[in-house]
Amino acid sequence: MTTPSRDISRLIDIMKQLRTPGAGCPWDLEQTFATIAPYTIEEAYEVADAIARNDLIDLCDELGDLLLQVVFHARIAEEQDSFSFGDVVEAITRKMIRRHPHVFPDDAGFIAPSDVKGTWERIKAEEKAERTARKQTRETPASGLLADIKAGQPALTRAMALQRKASTVGFDWNDPRAVLDKIREEADEIEAALDRGDRSDIASETGDLMFALVNLARHIDADPETALRATNAKFERRFAYIEQALAAKGRSLGDASLAEMDALWNEAKQQETG
Repeated sequence: MTTPSRDISRLIDIMKQLRTPGAGCPWDLEQTFATIAPYTIEEAYEVADAIARNDLIDLCDELGDLLLQVVFHARIAEEQDSFSFGDVVEAITRKMIRRHPHVFPDDAGFIAPSDVKGTWERIKAEEKAERTARKQTRETPASGLLADIKAGQPALTRAMALQRKASTVGFDWNDPRAVLDKIREEADEIEAALDRGDRSDIASETGDLMFALVNLARHIDADPETALRATNAKFERRFAYIEQALAAKGRSLGDASLAEMDALWNEAKQQETG
């Protein structure tokens, strides 16, 4: 019988069982690096949310979910003979020891606290050079103006960074209204893709529209992530109003028509703006 454990090896074994063909979980067996990557990002956000709410019990749970993502990726990699969870642990411990010579001295001894920042920057630069060298052996190295924009950022943040960088050489609009024209153009292209029924093209054009919206946010000095969070909160408030209004009449969401819910939505909107 499989029981919970405080030992990381048990979690690794559980993931191995879940990924065992014929005896494991069908859903887990279907997953790839690409399909679980969105869950990895989601779990990282859940950790940040628990911290923001100062909910330490939830934080413990969410950190476990995030750890599971690491184990999941490592298991897929091990099945491909690429690396294992142990390799992940060894890589990060090596990095932490290397970046803190003032705490984990080598033959040269301890470093004065005043030298720590300079040493950290030097080591980071060395690690970046090493990563670039490794990439050169596998693929054509990235170069050009946008090469230093980190790929691991959330999409909205990275879109903003790419646009800001491009704007430094004049690749930009001078007027937010010009960005609005681009947004209308992208919306028209989505409509055309819908008419063609091309799901891949629809998704691609939707991405273009979102990129244009980020550009508008940048031009009006608004953070797109903050703006979207505010809209999410507004949607939650208004939807809760619909539920509460229906409940006051002894009804549920399932009983209401779209027209009724839309009317209540407009009521909620009027109350906020009135």
